[in-house]
Amino acid sequence: MVVSGFQNVFKIPELKKRILYTFGLLLVYRIGCAVPTPGIDGDALASFFARAKGTLLGLFDMFSGGALERLSVFALGIMPYISASIILQLLTVVIPYLDRLSKEGEAGRKKITQYTRYGTVILSIIQGFGVSFGLEKMSAPGAATIVAHPGWSFRLMTMLTLTAGTAFIMWLGEQITERGIGNGISLIIFAGIVARMPSAVSNTFRLIKTGEMGVFMALMLVLFMVVVVGFIIFVERGQRRIPVQYAKRIVGRKMYGGQSTHLPLRINTSGVIPPIFASSIIMFPATIASFIKIPWVQRVSQAMHPGSILYNLVYVGFIVFFCFFYTAITFNPADVAENMKKYGGYIPGIRPGKRTADYIDRVLTRITVGGAIYVSAVCVLPTILVSRFNVPFYFGGTALLIVVGVAIDTVSQMETHMLARHYDGFLKRGGPLKGRY
Repeated sequence: MVVSGFQNVFKIPELKKRILYTFGLLLVYRIGCAVPTPGIDGDALASFFARAKGTLLGLFDMFSGGALERLSVFALGIMPYISASIILQLLTVVIPYLDRLSKEGEAGRKKITQYTRYGTVILSIIQGFGVSFGLEKMSAPGAATIVAHPGWSFRLMTMLTLTAGTAFIMWLGEQITERGIGNGISLIIFAGIVARMPSAVSNTFRLIKTGEMGVFMALMLVLFMVVVVGFIIFVERGQRRIPVQYAKRIVGRKMYGGQSTHLPLRINTSGVIPPIFASSIIMFPATIASFIKIPWVQRVSQAMHPGSILYNLVYVGFIVFFCFFYTAITFNPADVAENMKKYGGYIPGIRPGKRTADYIDRVLTRITVGGAIYVSAVCVLPTILVSRFNVPFYFGGTALLIVVGVAIDTVSQMETHMLARHYDGFLKRGGPLKGRY
């Protein structure tokens, strides 16, 4: 059934064109990740990043698909755009002007998108200058310098190159969203993560061949991966549906309302934002410690090394905090209750208005607890595997959440195109794949 579903994809000219367009732009992105920035000693930089694994630099390199490790023109990746988007969302809560824009529909959305682009360029300039200045101070093992000719010419060139690369990635993402299939920004992150999987698989086969990993252990690991991916898919599609009834209204000679529907609340409302924030904060001391040779700083860095008990406890604490924080920002029960009351909707057994808002908030808080536990378990899993069972490659965590979530959303959009043209979906005839929302 799945094979026939993918065959139907290429029977729809518009969908086929969108998919090929998306693959073409993603190929351009991967080619750009291999174009190095001038003035860098590649071997010395690779040696430095081999030592920097488990720090904030290693985390950013994962999201850039290895572009930061090679310091390519796309070294900053799409992270400045994500940071600017998050900052705009946070400012929407405290700045009335941005709050009004967010409620003005398409025109307001375009204005906020324009501000996000400006913020992306500004953050890219700051980060690009910081990277160029930091590279001049870094040295690889063996005292080899990373920058051959330091100075303001190198700093300005690197800053402009990295900023232009991030702006180009942002443009690629917007083009994929508009003319391709799926969310462009998410697919770019997806491509960067998936691009590193072949090297991890080849490294596993090498370990099996040399006898460092047994065949039975490898098979158990594959089975475990399948189970975890299935669990993530199950939870990401999970919803708590609150029944909503709309009263009948007579407008002129027509009658409106009277139907029953539901309010879907996702178990993981905050998505992958909490682990991204938590990873950045908790890995910051390890990154600073790589530049500061002070004994007590080194001890703190060692205590917070990935895999330690203290690291896991602090990491889970930050994830739980950001799950509740981001959910509170992006979902306002009071606004939902007010909109329901405005259009004659109510929850059976709950009075409209404040009582409805309190009920939705109580239900949302309960499922957010479950979502926070789920995200924490998936994100702590790789450190436990690496430290306790000596698994040779990164598995789980933020990367796996992004890969599975983006895959679900993209397949859902493809199936929507097929069902709109009377083609069968991927899983069963006439049954669409439910999205994450």
